[in-house]
Amino acid sequence: MSATETPSETGRGFGLSSREARVIGGASALMALNVLLMYVLVATPLAAVNDYLFSIPIVGVIAYGAAIIAGQLVAERGVESGDTGIAFVGMVILQLAFGVFGAGVLRFAPRESQFAILVVTAGIVAVITAVIAAYVYARSKTFEHWGTYANYAFIGGLVAILIGTFVAPVLLAGFVLIFLGFLLRLGWEIWKVRDQRNASVALQTIGVYIAVAGVFVHVLQLVMRYAASRQ
Repeated sequence: MSATETPSETGRGFGLSSREARVIGGASALMALNVLLMYVLVATPLAAVNDYLFSIPIVGVIAYGAAIIAGQLVAERGVESGDTGIAFVGMVILQLAFGVFGAGVLRFAPRESQFAILVVTAGIVAVITAVIAAYVYARSKTFEHWGTYANYAFIGGLVAILIGTFVAPVLLAGFVLIFLGFLLRLGWEIWKVRDQRNASVALQTIGVYIAVAGVFVHVLQLVMRYAASRQ
């Protein structure tokens, strides 16, 4: 154990409680709905939104980042206040933010290949999530610092994309850093599910869903590039 690995008093093995199962099930359902929404939206004019927003890359990143943050805050406020309507509005914002972005990425694939691409992406994300979860549950330590590292990665990604808006090769660094940020956030969210047993199931479900959705749209871009290279 390194100096940065602080033992967690609540850390334990791989067994899942019913609360943890509800969080995983809820986040999975939200993600499945989001994937379906991407498939539907790709056939609508909303799929072209990325073309306009990312004509200036930093504008696109800020726009989607703001939508995700706003959706999370609204959804969490609704849950905390017991207002189902507000929580629903927040979830709609999140679903649309990830759905429109994903549709914008997917639109460059032939329609007959789009479903298969989404399925392949979902499979890869499921494996990534399982690996991260296994790592978190296998180690009796706190992963709180992963949340801080994720924020650093997001900030670094924004700076890189700002620079990349004028120096295109730097955009790749921005993609990598923001992807890393979502991976770290996913580990952090899973750790919270493992250790914060008295936390709200709904709030934890939202947190895990956002992290998984962020990973999904990045993997989708990689799968799209691979599919394009095979044509």
